[in-house]
Amino acid sequence: MPSEDTPLVAGSAARDAFQSADAKKSRQYHDAKSASEDGHQTEGGMLKPIIFGGLDGILTSFAIVAGAAGGELSPQVVLILGVSNIFADALSMGVGEFLSSKANNEWILSERAREEWELENYPEGEIKEMVEIFEDKGMSHEDAVSCINTMAKYKDFFVDIMMQQELELQVPDKDHIRESMKEGVVMFCSFAFFGALPLLGYVLFPLEFHDMSEGELFVSACIVTGMVLFFMGSVKSFFSNQQWFIAGMETLLLGGACATVAFTIGQLVKSVYGDDADLV
Repeated sequence: MPSEDTPLVAGSAARDAFQSADAKKSRQYHDAKSASEDGHQTEGGMLKPIIFGGLDGILTSFAIVAGAAGGELSPQVVLILGVSNIFADALSMGVGEFLSSKANNEWILSERAREEWELENYPEGEIKEMVEIFEDKGMSHEDAVSCINTMAKYKDFFVDIMMQQELELQVPDKDHIRESMKEGVVMFCSFAFFGALPLLGYVLFPLEFHDMSEGELFVSACIVTGMVLFFMGSVKSFFSNQQWFIAGMETLLLGGACATVAFTIGQLVKSVYGDDADLV
């Protein structure tokens, strides 16, 4: 878990101050943030792809385990299906995250180049548009004109403001390709690691308890998966206004619903094909 001085916890402190209407705590947070060298960092950093990639991974893996258990397949088949699908899906998720992030950032930068060109060729029109936007937000005409004319003196800054206010787009950093690649790698690792957790019971428990039945192995996988789902759902509450317990229970129940559907379908396929569904 992040330390107390990370942006994630700092952002959580600000949210707690708001929810409890504690103005003193809010002032303390902003004073501490102003004195911190890391105040410019975005909340959570790479924790978002870790959490959401991990949730996708463990739900995908547990659905495979539940479906195989419903079809009464052997533990060996569960491991083969689980491991092969988890790492294939993890690679797909990682590459997809990289390509989608890269494409989105490149599109945003192309829009920024267009806005910059328009500002150079027709600054009066761009300034007029921004004045109208600020007026729509409640600012008086005089204040809007004064504010926009001041910002327009600083070209790069003004173009970024135009992107945010006119197009509602956040301009990425210059090294956005490296950041996109990092997000893809984090997504892959998180998906693969958490996706492997429901399968561990089929590897570790038989080594310790040689007489465990297939049903007992499935129950152990359910317990491990349930604990991890609740934990990750609780951590996910950092990115929303939900209470940690509610977010944890929501994730646990949704994961249980997915597993129930997979288990039921496995049983239906087993009932239709009978013993022909046994792969080993």
